[in-house]
Amino acid sequence: MKDPQSTGTPAPLVALETISKRFPGVIANNRISFALYAGEVHVLLGENGAGKSTLISLLSGLQQPDEGKIVFDGRPVRLRSPRQALRLGIGSVYQHSSLAPSLSVLENLCLGAPWWRPLNKKSIRDAFRSISGQLQLSLAEDAPLGCLSLGEQQMVEIIKALWLGRRLLILDEATSLLPPEGIEKLQRAVLQLKNSGTAVLFITHKLTEALAFGDRISVLRSGRLVGTLHRAGRRCLDNEEMKHRIITMMFGEEPAEQEPATRHLWAPRQRSAGRLVLQTDGLGIAGSAAEPEVRGVSLSLAAGEVLGIAGVEGNGQKQLAEALAGQRPVSAGLILLEGEEIQALDVAARQRRGLRYITDDRLGEGTIAALPIEINLLLKRIGEPPFWRHGVAQPKAIERHARDLIRRYDIRTPNAATAIGRLSGGNIQKALLARELEGQPKAVIYNKPTHGLDLHNAQRARAAIAAQAQKGTATLLISTDLDEILELSDRIAVMSAGALAAVVANDENARARVARLMTDSSPQT
Repeated sequence: MKDPQSTGTPAPLVALETISKRFPGVIANNRISFALYAGEVHVLLGENGAGKSTLISLLSGLQQPDEGKIVFDGRPVRLRSPRQALRLGIGSVYQHSSLAPSLSVLENLCLGAPWWRPLNKKSIRDAFRSISGQLQLSLAEDAPLGCLSLGEQQMVEIIKALWLGRRLLILDEATSLLPPEGIEKLQRAVLQLKNSGTAVLFITHKLTEALAFGDRISVLRSGRLVGTLHRAGRRCLDNEEMKHRIITMMFGEEPAEQEPATRHLWAPRQRSAGRLVLQTDGLGIAGSAAEPEVRGVSLSLAAGEVLGIAGVEGNGQKQLAEALAGQRPVSAGLILLEGEEIQALDVAARQRRGLRYITDDRLGEGTIAALPIEINLLLKRIGEPPFWRHGVAQPKAIERHARDLIRRYDIRTPNAATAIGRLSGGNIQKALLARELEGQPKAVIYNKPTHGLDLHNAQRARAAIAAQAQKGTATLLISTDLDEILELSDRIAVMSAGALAAVVANDENARARVARLMTDSSPQT
């Protein structure tokens, strides 16, 4: 496809002209101008806090610009609501779910339909199956959304956006929870949409995806558009040169100059084997129509060790993490923390004994978006001294605690009283790390700790994980990012169909062995 701007013939479907948006203490978008064309995939890159989410909210009608204008089909428009954007054919998939977990997949797809018009259930099912077939998905259409994995929930979001968005589809970190085959399916679907004339705005933090998906790539930094790379201009550069150019645009310097690498792949640690901290013996967790049964999981984790859990999303990793944390009951087996059985203890009791859990669902589960950062940093200690005395909050102690963690973990926020939901994904993740790593935990379970983060913040999170392990904390790292698993782990366990396929050493052969195990559904002994 030729670059639309290089030919000078087609008019853009959407044009943003010197758009600015301000919030108290922050200029989120600063005089941004760029265009989206029918039949084109335009990738938007930028670190967390660069202004991508604000730009999306302007295009989808959630916010209105303070300055500048949006031109749609040659006419200036003021998108006063998401409903108005949908009427124009603008569909959006956001990084954080906007669906209702208690409703079924099909019921979620009906949300927003006119209440006075009877639903045609047959046509809804037919449309769902048509789009699912296009994406080559197999989803239980009557299953409650909350019973699906986050990756499957993300695919439901994408189906709904395709259902509603006929002219412009906005995908905000749509691949962050998808396994490799899911990303390939999405790429095929995006190509079909592009060929049918749909404009696609694709937001990602992964350079490989930007190069694979994008006809054009635009980069935001500190609220400004710093440049756009056209496909025609990319033909003379190989992928490594392109990545170097994009990284320079995003950060102004190589990320390695900003933050030291966590560790080299397969570099041996200079430490002796620590004592056993966390163990499971024959652990079983009940399944459901949307989740596999977890059975016979036996693991051991030593002090200072990082055990990676790899596997395609939806193979029992979420159930395992929640059972270890106390959020889900076990049906069989034991969980031991320093030799003490804890499977009957609740979340608070496990927390007090030094077991911490960092969820993959930052806003839905890990935080309360409307509450200030200072309270979110104490969510699991509500009512405890010195922050509460005789049931009365101590504002000064709460603020001092928050300011200390904000400084130590470099949480970018106007102040400690800011609602945590107003922060970027990277800064919310910093707050979760600050809360769970405080107080010398004995064992920490990380569930996809860097999904949706830009390069810089992902590197910072991995550095924090490695540093905590080096202090002697037993670390269980669950991730669908194989590079992340290989970078941080001492050993790697692979889950498949709710069981352990094998546990392998993280050596020079680990990548190939883990990749084979992830595609093999039969557990190994």
